[in-house]
Amino acid sequence: MKHTITKSLISACTALIVGTATCAAQGITASVVDAPDGTQSNNYVSFRTPLAPAHLLKLPVGKVQPKGWLRNYLELQRDGLNGQLGTVSAWLDKNNNQWLSDSGDHGWEEVPYWLRGYCSLAYILDDEAMKKEAQTWFEAVLKNQKADGFLGPRNYEGDKPEIWAQMIMLWALQTYYEYSGDQRVLDAMTKYFKWEMTVDDAQFLKGVWQEKRGGDNMWSVIWLYNRTGDESILPLIDKLHRNTSNWAMKGGLPNLHGVNVAQGFREPATYAVYTKDDDMRQATYNAFNNMRERFGQVPGGMYGADENARVGYDDPRQGAETCAIVEQMASDEILMGITSDPFWADHCENVALNTFTASMTSDMKALRYITSPNMAISDEKLHGPSIDNNLRGMLSMSPFSSRCCQHNHGMGWPYYAEHLVMATSDNGLATMLYAASETTADVADKHSVKLTETTDYPFDGVVTLTLSTEGTVTFPLYMRIPSWAKGATVSVNGEAVAVSKAEGRYVRIEREWADGDKVELNLPMDFSEQVWQRNKASMSINYGPLTLSLKIGENFEKHDSRDKEFVQDDSHWQEGVDASLWPCYVLKPTTPWNYALKVDGNLKPEGLSVSKGKWSGEGNPFTQENVPLSFTAVGYQIPSWGYDSTGMTDMLPTKYVKHSDTETQLTLIPMGAARLRISAFPKIVVK
Repeated sequence: MKHTITKSLISACTALIVGTATCAAQGITASVVDAPDGTQSNNYVSFRTPLAPAHLLKLPVGKVQPKGWLRNYLELQRDGLNGQLGTVSAWLDKNNNQWLSDSGDHGWEEVPYWLRGYCSLAYILDDEAMKKEAQTWFEAVLKNQKADGFLGPRNYEGDKPEIWAQMIMLWALQTYYEYSGDQRVLDAMTKYFKWEMTVDDAQFLKGVWQEKRGGDNMWSVIWLYNRTGDESILPLIDKLHRNTSNWAMKGGLPNLHGVNVAQGFREPATYAVYTKDDDMRQATYNAFNNMRERFGQVPGGMYGADENARVGYDDPRQGAETCAIVEQMASDEILMGITSDPFWADHCENVALNTFTASMTSDMKALRYITSPNMAISDEKLHGPSIDNNLRGMLSMSPFSSRCCQHNHGMGWPYYAEHLVMATSDNGLATMLYAASETTADVADKHSVKLTETTDYPFDGVVTLTLSTEGTVTFPLYMRIPSWAKGATVSVNGEAVAVSKAEGRYVRIEREWADGDKVELNLPMDFSEQVWQRNKASMSINYGPLTLSLKIGENFEKHDSRDKEFVQDDSHWQEGVDASLWPCYVLKPTTPWNYALKVDGNLKPEGLSVSKGKWSGEGNPFTQENVPLSFTAVGYQIPSWGYDSTGMTDMLPTKYVKHSDTETQLTLIPMGAARLRISAFPKIVVK
């Protein structure tokens, strides 16, 4: 469905009439659309027949260069845990590593988990040392392929081949191919998929992880087919689907492990690329909604799975594994391409900006296994059954906060950066996730342009796009309008382009573009509230894409990461590492946190205001010290709301709980800048 608007040709083209929007002065055609037009790009790898066409295409790694805070994040990651993990984690030790030697005894899952984020980061930053390190692993993977086509270490669950780790390595190889064009990648993947087709269904994908995550493998088959056109591998898509857990089941989910859900729910939509089955595509939306209806009545985009979601444990004190967070972001990014639905970009920003940012220390040298919307303490204690999986160190921030998250977290920000701008099937460009950046891409018929995005988003809603091109070129530019951005405005070279009801859709502008042309997009940021009726009618407050949290004094207690009292015991040091460079932290509050919001009879929080600053450009803006926005609200303390018998932040109080009669001026900050946080508030209605 395409909704169009027409502008008169008067002056600045601001009058609204029926039809297609045009501006005679600049030759602009503008419309509000649900998806890009066209079915086949001239410039980038599209979905080949018989696959359903994709209208949004990921640009090759490195074509989108993040700037501003996101660039700073990637540099912090390079100098932090992901960039340095190869010298820290024993699982990445090259001696006797399974990915380097058939006689190896470690690194099965950890190497590909780490490598896929590490190589993407290396190519975006164009870091020679990192690229060389990544190449060492890719050379080993490609040179050690078995005669029957198998890639990597042969592991078995009983007599059934274990191929979950291979699914992760395939993603890393795909990124390497995008960067290098190395034909060996396509050859190796083809041989490997033909080996998979020889495995009997009775032995295929039978295991704890691989059965739930077959959609990851399926996406790689689609990726390869689009590049080779080898139809002999297409039957593998059916084989993978019938042996993967049924994520299209009605009324439920096949598994409640948080990470499995974050990956598995998109499998039906991935399968629909092959079958063109609308019911399958819808099943992904159904699975997404089912998890959140049952366990996700909370802000921040995730759900309360801890490790495994449990009936009755859906309070905002329940959290998400860092693995689940980055896997959810990756699923959102893939679904942006498969469906063209701006919803997935909205959701990816929600998770990234409000949950993922708070999962790590500001220097990115330590992370938290579980991050929750409400967590007034982040310590090393055992908290079962309040959280699932009764292990120490699940809430402390550590370089060894479970070996899965320790190695897997690194793909989050590089993949996010790769999807800021995407190519469109009608040979244009689409701005999808907003951050300062510079994109070099081909448009029209292989005409190279540079699109520079200048913005302080998400701390400000003004986005300026500047085009650099030799000569003139005609192509469509799409701008995703977030669903929260009511009344968004667009101008081209200072002249307004009238748009109406664009939120949750795209503004499409087509014209003959010239060097230096500027488009300004204004996404008005304002307050909005969300009441989570199924979670004691708690309330969260949003400001544009940012959800707000109570500002709680945070005391970071530093501890030795070798002390097993503070970390999980499934990660190990390499020999000779200076452990003092990699401490862990216990976070404890230094100020009260047990407040309810005062709201009026219309459920509007009282006393809301915003104080706007500007990020200095130094350090991490998602910290209490550096975040450029702060807010005020009015609340009442609830004395009985504290910690439960396990020492965990207690569940939300009921509406009948006694509260203080004294109003308190509360300071709120963006949720992503709060390592300790209350983001889902009880509310006190005062009429």
